Amino acid sequence: MTSRVAIVTGGTRGIGKAIAVALKNAGHKVAANFAGNDEAAKAFSAETGIRAFKFDVGDFKSCQDGVGQIAKDLGPVEILVNNAGITRDGTMHKMSFEQWQAVIDTNLGSCFNMCRAVIDGMRQRGFGRIVNVGSVNGQAGQYGQVNYAAAKSGIHGFTKALAQEGAGKNITVNAIAPGYVDTDMVRAVPPPVLEKIIARIPVGRLGRAEDIARGVMFLVADDADFITGSTMSINGGQHMY
Repeated sequence: MTSRVAIVTGGTRGIGKAIAVALKNAGHKVAANFAGNDEAAKAFSAETGIRAFKFDVGDFKSCQDGVGQIAKDLGPVEILVNNAGITRDGTMHKMSFEQWQAVIDTNLGSCFNMCRAVIDGMRQRGFGRIVNVGSVNGQAGQYGQVNYAAAKSGIHGFTKALAQEGAGKNITVNAIAPGYVDTDMVRAVPPPVLEKIIARIPVGRLGRAEDIARGVMFLVADDADFITGSTMSINGGQHMY
């Protein structure tokens, strides 16, 4: 296996952490991006030995600068996992524009910002693996999440379009749509609501971050070059799409 430089956005906690660790264990040089939790990032790096880079994936220039620093420190970026995401839930009649825009910028805008920062180099070298993390709620919708569902649904369309552009240059672009995974974000759901969610998952449990990381590792492999423009649903059978 060829050792490559990989970036995981939102890579110091939850699903992102599991992906970053899996990439490192496979022999890749990994950069984990984070936005604001310095203590968590410091603990992550101490535990895993993976370097953490702080920049705002929702800001175009920050991504240009951040990716430039990673390339300088680790080498040209050949694997990108766009995992960063936030929630600002609320029903439409109560949602502020700021709640809408923050989610669109971080969850969807980040995919453009990060892909734009790496795509030229990938095209020049004739290799790239991009995985965008969508959501079951981008496929099925979710009450109180018009912003989140719109952003995640947008990721699925973004993936299909960029896959067509990259195919001739050996750049694959795929998405993973996780279901409900046992992370801090899901643990914040009130217990009675969470119980109802789990009851609708045929396999009878929440997902584990490692379940998602396993899918990422399949898609970023050197020999996964015939898989592009796909969305892999990892949701325990909750939504068969």
